[in-house]
Amino acid sequence: MTVKDAPARADLAATDDIGWAARLLAATPTHEHRDPELLRRWARAADAFGAALAPVACQARIVERDGGLELGLLARYTSRPPTVELYTDTIDLAERVVDARGWRDWYPPGSVRAAALAHEAVHVHLHHGPAKAALKRALGHSALRLGRLRVSGHVAGAEEVAAHAYARTVCGLGRSPLLLTAALAAEAEARSGSANGSNPPPARDARREN
Repeated sequence: MTVKDAPARADLAATDDIGWAARLLAATPTHEHRDPELLRRWARAADAFGAALAPVACQARIVERDGGLELGLLARYTSRPPTVELYTDTIDLAERVVDARGWRDWYPPGSVRAAALAHEAVHVHLHHGPAKAALKRALGHSALRLGRLRVSGHVAGAEEVAAHAYARTVCGLGRSPLLLTAALAAEAEARSGSANGSNPPPARDARREN
């Protein structure tokens, strides 16, 4: 990175964790026309839920491999069989981005891998236990109301926000990993743009395949 990148670095950090969470929700399909204030309310609720979760051990097999940069992934959870994949090339790049942007106080050495694993551990936890229903209730989104009966609705992207908040809390990070994934997306776009002038899709921290 060069000196010309300084304004972009400042702009990324100027958006707080809830702001990045709301942006994640806004970019998630089904939320294109949602009220921004509603998205911020859901972002705050999901962030608070994830931050309040008790520590959970990862119950899936852990595999480390390369190839994350091509996929735009730090890590992902696949459920058949339950496996957490950690992409070492993307984790290494993330550590370099932290140093380049002067964010080491927020993300101590080794914390990117720890946060990625914690993030995916929560996805395992939500996939197999009652916490997923608890998250729906915390969001307060109703899919159906019949008199006093209320069926909690699914909010796409809320699980991601909760997992980021959990990782931030249990790993003692100064900022959410969402800020770091935004920086990785900017890095990927800059690299691709300098190579061929094209803009790649945003980098993702995780994707689940069932």
